[in-house]
Amino acid sequence: MELRQLRYFLVVADELHFGRAAERLHITQPPLTVAVKGLERELGVQLFDRTTRRVTLTAAGQAFKDRIQAAVADLDDAAGDVADVAAGKSGKIRVGFVSSASYTTVPEAIRAFRQQRPRIDLVLHPLTSGEQIEQLLYGNLDLGLIRDPGDVPGLNLELLSAEDLVAVLPEAHRLAAAKELRPEDLEGEPMILFPYRLMPGFVARVLRLFGALPTPPVVVQQAIHQETVLGLVAAGLGVSVLPESVQRFQMPGVTTRRFVDRPQTELHIARAFGASPAVDEFVRCLRGEIPE
Repeated sequence: MELRQLRYFLVVADELHFGRAAERLHITQPPLTVAVKGLERELGVQLFDRTTRRVTLTAAGQAFKDRIQAAVADLDDAAGDVADVAAGKSGKIRVGFVSSASYTTVPEAIRAFRQQRPRIDLVLHPLTSGEQIEQLLYGNLDLGLIRDPGDVPGLNLELLSAEDLVAVLPEAHRLAAAKELRPEDLEGEPMILFPYRLMPGFVARVLRLFGALPTPPVVVQQAIHQETVLGLVAAGLGVSVLPESVQRFQMPGVTTRRFVDRPQTELHIARAFGASPAVDEFVRCLRGEIPE
């Protein structure tokens, strides 16, 4: 039994006239008649009563129409849905992002993407860079926003933005009154930092700032999220170094200071090779390539 036969049968059942059904299907009448007769032979029942004056559905034909009409419509819908997913018009994409990206590029990109692709379900996962890399490589994420990744075989990496690193200090800290700092100003300071395994590139970049010091800052506490780091700094447990965009998060008891040499951190778009058109569209929104 072929889907073509079922479609032909349903049109004849609607029209109850082989000539009009053939016109509607844009075919000639003989192949339509052959297809319906073949369907009847395969089913072992007569679907239509045919006379020289009219065509009517038999009881079996009406029952068959009632059963397959919804099924054929569902198949048509499924074919349309698959085509829309392939074209990036519907479906789902899973996006991971580091917490600092939620202050900068992510909100505007989400707004733009939802306006352009309202039928795509955007599933957001706040994750560290290390977690995102693992999930991307295992196929559990479609796209990630990660910090200072270095080279990751198996992923397509694109620099999205760069921003200054800033020192994060308790408001009462001895250096809070300084306009700018040098790395040596933080020599020997207790430091709060992300776990290396979760943010390896970013942590390495921060530690390189102090690599030439006789007594570099000592990591006394690790925290996963920027908000937690800020809270620990506000509590006086130590200092930290974070992306400049952290200044958008107003945490009482915390102040930030630039470094003289303006060291920077990079935010990268990471995705698997051969990503879908929907992922490509979201990347364009992240870049700010938003149509008028």
